[in-house]
Amino acid sequence: MTERLAVGDVAPWFKTQTPTNPNYYFNTTAGHYVLLAFMPADPSVHAERLAHFRAHRSRFDDVKLSAFFVLTDEASISTAKDRLPGVRFFLDRDRAISRLYGALDGTGAHHPHWLLLDPSLRAMASAPMDDSGAFFASLADLPALEDYAGVPLQAPVLIVPRVFEPEICARLVATYQAHGGDPSGVMRDVDGRTVGILDDFKKRRDVMIEDEDFRKGLRLRITRRLLPEIAKAFQFEATRLERYLVACYDAADGGYFRPHRDNETFATAHRRFAVSINLNAEEFEGGDLRFPEFGPRTYRPPTGGAVVFCCSLQHEATPVTRGRRYAFLPFIYDDEGARIREANLSRLAPPDQA
Repeated sequence: MTERLAVGDVAPWFKTQTPTNPNYYFNTTAGHYVLLAFMPADPSVHAERLAHFRAHRSRFDDVKLSAFFVLTDEASISTAKDRLPGVRFFLDRDRAISRLYGALDGTGAHHPHWLLLDPSLRAMASAPMDDSGAFFASLADLPALEDYAGVPLQAPVLIVPRVFEPEICARLVATYQAHGGDPSGVMRDVDGRTVGILDDFKKRRDVMIEDEDFRKGLRLRITRRLLPEIAKAFQFEATRLERYLVACYDAADGGYFRPHRDNETFATAHRRFAVSINLNAEEFEGGDLRFPEFGPRTYRPPTGGAVVFCCSLQHEATPVTRGRRYAFLPFIYDDEGARIREANLSRLAPPDQA
């Protein structure tokens, strides 16, 4: 059994099932306050605790605060229905989540409790379920999301200007416009393989740069102007660059990319740092990077400049509200990452299976 989390402890991540999602990744909840409710198995006590929560239901909107009820008894699981926005149920049939969070001990005894996590998924407060009144009263005083740490937060990102000259930016945009772009999907692991999926998680179109001489020039600029700054800031020696891709987020379809991490599938586990080089920063509104674990602040590199961040950070591209955002979006990794990529190649589904 894992001990219950104390204030400041990092909440363990897990994948589980909800009534509406067979593969819910808990780490995607970062960016707002999260209430975990480890429910009692006794039906009468369960109903009493749920009734206490309902008196505070209006606070749970999936914007500032979300609630997740962890259920272990089949009677509760069979009737559970997610109530969006704000309320979901984790179907903990094997009790793995309960053990992970210390809500079930080695003797099989349950320890029902409330656990409040901050937007970075670290413990803020907890209370036994028989002491619910004071706990729920404290939710009325939760700081605004941007103030949850008590001081302004800066995401651990690096912004480097003047990686590409204006002429290179213009040529990349022209290359995209000559092609028109293809719909861009997301990578997900399905039945042990990584597949590309087109859905509403992202609205973007992409073009790959195929001209080898052009690619060589881009690679040279990144090697000379960007990699030394990455080594200085992150003590990471990049040796590999993945994809020469120009992306377009268009206000016409509200171009966006919802919160995600860039290294969570078999086919992307090798990625270490993401690079986003804006090609026309003055010509669009919206379309900025945001890192929800570090508050609502957004980041926008200048035209020709790069923002660099670790692929394990949750991030999103906010919707473009005017114009088109063009960006060059490679990933970098090292020799160890190359070995991981090679080992996982067999898990990447061919395009016709995506």
